[in-house]
Amino acid sequence: MTLRIIATGGTFDKHYNELNGTLGFADSHLPAALARARLTVDVQLELLPLLDSLDMQDADRARVLAACQGAAERAIVIVHGTDTMPETAAVLGAAGLDKTIVLTGAMIPYEIANSDALFNLGFACGVAQALPPGVHVAMNGRIFAWDNVQKNRAAGVFQPK
Repeated sequence: MTLRIIATGGTFDKHYNELNGTLGFADSHLPAALARARLTVDVQLELLPLLDSLDMQDADRARVLAACQGAAERAIVIVHGTDTMPETAAVLGAAGLDKTIVLTGAMIPYEIANSDALFNLGFACGVAQALPPGVHVAMNGRIFAWDNVQKNRAAGVFQPK
């Protein structure tokens, strides 16, 4: 089995700028994260423009959908920002693709201590190989259907609607 991982940015891929104390984008952390994860499944990594999900527009979601439609792989993990992950999941879910698509991300950037990024990536890679076709969100050890998930910003977790 080959697994496709599509990077779209989000907190997972943010870098900390030590000079001004801000978070922004440079290169994706996914190559390093995948090396650390030591996956034994073949992985095809696809890097889309890295964005904060609050900046995602309909055209960006259409690009994610097109990447999923064009993927030869039947198991796909999308690393996405958490703020609008349910919106992108809804676009993908409505498309009805005959693939297993799992969206994941991080509440704390990969390069920051105590980040949930590596765990969420590994969890998503595992469940993408085991779940039936459909669109799912996998965050912090839980799996949600694309049409029954929301981010609880106050608690910093995902939960059913």
